[in-house]
Amino acid sequence: MKAPFKWDNYSDQPEQLKDKNYKKAMRKKESTSLVKTVLTALIMLPLSLLATPFVKRKEINSTDFFSMGVDFERESESTLSLLKELGVKNIRIRFKLWEMENLERLKDFVLKNSDKKITLTILQDRENIENLQLLEKNLSLIFASLHKNVTLFEIGSTINRAKWGFFSVDEYNKFYKVAYDLKESHYPDMQLIGSGVIDFEYHFTAHTLFNFYKYKYDGIASLLYVDRRGAPENIQFGFSLTDKIALLSTMVWMSRKTKQKLYITETNWPISNTAPYAPTSEYECVSEEEYANFMVRYYFLAFASQQVDAVSWHQLIATGYGLVDSRDGLKKRAAFEAYKYMFQNLQNAQFLRLDIKRGYYILQCWVNEQLLQIHWALTPTTLKNEDFFDAFSREGESIRQEILDIGASPTYIYITKEVPKKVNCL
Repeated sequence: MKAPFKWDNYSDQPEQLKDKNYKKAMRKKESTSLVKTVLTALIMLPLSLLATPFVKRKEINSTDFFSMGVDFERESESTLSLLKELGVKNIRIRFKLWEMENLERLKDFVLKNSDKKITLTILQDRENIENLQLLEKNLSLIFASLHKNVTLFEIGSTINRAKWGFFSVDEYNKFYKVAYDLKESHYPDMQLIGSGVIDFEYHFTAHTLFNFYKYKYDGIASLLYVDRRGAPENIQFGFSLTDKIALLSTMVWMSRKTKQKLYITETNWPISNTAPYAPTSEYECVSEEEYANFMVRYYFLAFASQQVDAVSWHQLIATGYGLVDSRDGLKKRAAFEAYKYMFQNLQNAQFLRLDIKRGYYILQCWVNEQLLQIHWALTPTTLKNEDFFDAFSREGESIRQEILDIGASPTYIYITKEVPKKVNCL
């Protein structure tokens, strides 16, 4: 990255832009686009809210739903081993346009994961945003090298944060169109996803979905973080995670620019006491126990929406926010086992229903000819361990005690025979 942009190798993201005069000048330059963003949002967000109740759920392929973010430059051999242990079939890799010299190394890693579906996120820098001829040259090299091995190309990321390079949605629209034109002229079967808005800032998303640029998406990518609100069930401006997904899915459904595919390509929680590796301040960080609980509950809620085609956890190995801590060797966190057990149980699951009553949640799925219930509660409570229950902890440990403690850590319960009519599991 060229000045004034700098990359932070600890938290794997750009540093905050410190040149305030530069930011002010760039935003002034892009003021027309910013006005279009506001006007588009004022029209499309209310319409989307009104249409939300009418959008039907899809039937989500549970195997493809689980995706894991990996860094091809970090502990690559260990990464392959850990991925094998987790069993996931989908991975997401990020590639920096300002490090084109690493393309062959990336291809080598991609080929080693030829048994998986791969989403490649192409990260932008200011040079490629400003010089679209350079962008076309670089994308041509990437597509020529990897189009046969990559399932989805995510074009750009975090487009609503100036430190990532974009100062307006129109800058992103021009950026994406270069990729789209290359696809149309040389790789018609290649799949491109885009938008790449981070957090619950759908006014930017609206502008990427409703505009007059001549391009289309094969699906919409969203970096739907909720970490600043704490638990995934918490409310922001009256919207829960489920509500946010429903509204975003409605916008995708209403747009003529995209196929009806929605991918959450990045989400996580920062972990306490990991500075300078944490991507946020200590105030937003959570304990490793909370991290594991929030992660699986985020997946459960997103899966229950039946509107998200895949959720990619960011990421496998990362000291400040990953399943594995890379300080002093590799140390698996509790979240690693929690993710592993979650995937083992839900990779072939058929969603049935999600029941919510006074902060008590039951996700019900049909798995291998058995009913699986996953229970958790925002306020700790208890549940009798019935004879027809086969109960397991978040990490898959069998629970034999007569009374089940139901709380922040989800409990998996397989129903081993027909439930008596007098028993109400909620």
